[in-house]
Amino acid sequence: MDAHSTAVAAIAANVRYFYDRKKPFRIYHGSTNSTRQSQYRRDQMVDTSAMSHVVKIDTEQKTALVEPNVPMDALVEATLQHGLIPPVVIEFPGVTVGGGFAGTSGESSSFRHGFFDRTINWIELVLANGEIVTASSTENPDLFYGAASSFGTLGVTTLLELRLKEAKSYVELTYYPVFSMSEAIEKIQQATADSSNDYLDGIMYSQNSGVVCSGRLTNDVKKEVRVQRFTRPADRWFYLHAQKLIKGTRSPITEAVPIVDYVFRYDRGGFWVAAYAFKYFVTPFNRITRWMLDRFMHTRVMYHALHKSGFSSQYVVQDVGIPYSKSDEFFQYLDHSFKHYPIWLCPLKCNVKSIDPALEIMYRKTTLPLPEMLLNFGIWGPGPKDRRKFVEWNRNLERKVHELEGQKWLYAHTYYTEEEFNQIYDRETYDALRRKYHATYLPSVYDKVNIDITAEERALKESWTLWLLALFWSIWPLSGLYGVYKAAFGGDYLLPRKTNKALESQ
Repeated sequence: MDAHSTAVAAIAANVRYFYDRKKPFRIYHGSTNSTRQSQYRRDQMVDTSAMSHVVKIDTEQKTALVEPNVPMDALVEATLQHGLIPPVVIEFPGVTVGGGFAGTSGESSSFRHGFFDRTINWIELVLANGEIVTASSTENPDLFYGAASSFGTLGVTTLLELRLKEAKSYVELTYYPVFSMSEAIEKIQQATADSSNDYLDGIMYSQNSGVVCSGRLTNDVKKEVRVQRFTRPADRWFYLHAQKLIKGTRSPITEAVPIVDYVFRYDRGGFWVAAYAFKYFVTPFNRITRWMLDRFMHTRVMYHALHKSGFSSQYVVQDVGIPYSKSDEFFQYLDHSFKHYPIWLCPLKCNVKSIDPALEIMYRKTTLPLPEMLLNFGIWGPGPKDRRKFVEWNRNLERKVHELEGQKWLYAHTYYTEEEFNQIYDRETYDALRRKYHATYLPSVYDKVNIDITAEERALKESWTLWLLALFWSIWPLSGLYGVYKAAFGGDYLLPRKTNKALESQ
């Protein structure tokens, strides 16, 4: 803990420097799983990228004490050595513990345990004035619940204690074919009611074809059950495997998946988003080409390429939660307006009955009351090529989600006006919390997530350089090739290069 304390003291001193000058800063983690473009400057950031250690695993209390930049694969590796695993494992290996807490992360075990931040016992936080505090459900509870999903706008999280549960070697995974959205919802509700299920999600491949997958932790693999893996280069991508498995049958099929292969089963191919890269480069999409290009098909590399190529402003990458009762209507809306499949389904437990009612709104953030369960829709695919039409499509999606009393997760592009955003996400309570904890000089959540289209268009009109650059990158396949080049040869994809000696000394 000495090394950790020294690192935290340095971060606190850096934060005090900004606070004394009322100079806003951003937190630099070294990577991101957000699709928004980076806005970092070396002279306006607090660097926490070195805070990537699992400090302690307590096998008696079943807890892990970890720094915020511990990625999921390192966390799982460390806990499995003690026969334990986090209740909610974010399904991309590079997502960090701090990112899961500060963002909004729900995965296939969230129908049982809720969002990732609900598995955290307490956090250590450097407040925006440089003060070091701890927060939990009993100590500074408003800060604890307020910091969850606040995108680092209340301070810098430097340590987290999360709960663990007993791990087992395999997930006994059963694939249930479904033939409509209403049937998928019914099967999800049945699987939720079965207390033996530990994991649950689904995929819709078309309006009348999909699969619901329920999993149970086990150490015993029956003789008649096949062991299936998903992390090796020659393994099928999970969504393709599931689609092939259910083709032509109405009967459920069961396999045993090693626990690490299960929790990171969507890493190769980024669910199915990488399939669009094959189409972009006019490359055959088959088992041989996926094996040959496997290095580029993992999410860490894909996010690198995404940021460098600029494709995040051309592809729809959105996750939204919709009440079960309105999910069929929303699905029909997507079938009509989006027209791309697959679509991911993930049931999320949202009730906050264990939270003091006076603090409940700080946890759920939105002015709308949340139902006990929401169904997450993962909506990922090409958007309209025209920039204005692309923005309008996303604006229409936001309106539809609000109309259906759903909620949109803010890791992705957000196009709300500030007035709309404040009405949905309860700006009044949030601002009161920022005043209490000295954070009003920091960027707000809206500042961090909003895409300012007017500023984009003004910059293009006022700068011939930017206009010519945009024209250059619109020529196929230049932007794609550049993204692949930068991903292949590494280097930081969030920070601009140092350009002068003054910056180099920072």
